[in-house]
Amino acid sequence: MPGAKRERMEPDLNVPVKIKRLRRQAKLPAYATDGAAAMDLCAALEAPLTLAPGQRALLPTGFAIELPGPEYVALIFARSSLGARHGVALPNGVGVIDSDYRGEVHVALANHGDEAYVIQPGERVAQMAVVPVAHAVLQEVGELGGTARGEGGFGSTGKL
Repeated sequence: MPGAKRERMEPDLNVPVKIKRLRRQAKLPAYATDGAAAMDLCAALEAPLTLAPGQRALLPTGFAIELPGPEYVALIFARSSLGARHGVALPNGVGVIDSDYRGEVHVALANHGDEAYVIQPGERVAQMAVVPVAHAVLQEVGELGGTARGEGGFGSTGKL
């Protein structure tokens, strides 16, 4: 009907995610506070692991998940305290867990610092957020619409 208003659907922010413990020492993901956007992920290690400067490691979390469908993705981010204090962060920036992955969730960490860092069993090593996904429908065109920024790239909008 022309001119009819569309009813806006509010997103359901309580997304059911199935989780399976794969290792006895696994700590399942949890939100540290009521305002946390992401759940803490812990290393499911049997013994401490030393990460030397420049070294990378793939840490098990001891669990697998099942997202409700392709409209969701789980993203793994570094813990800011590990990066700021010790230079330990994800080497790939952000980890992506697709909705059809059913294997154990792992966290890749790299030591960009100057000193070795010891990861303890059960230590919080990353955080995971479940977020909606928009699937792009690409439309190849000869020209793109103009903007004030145009083709200005890195740093083109200024420092402050």
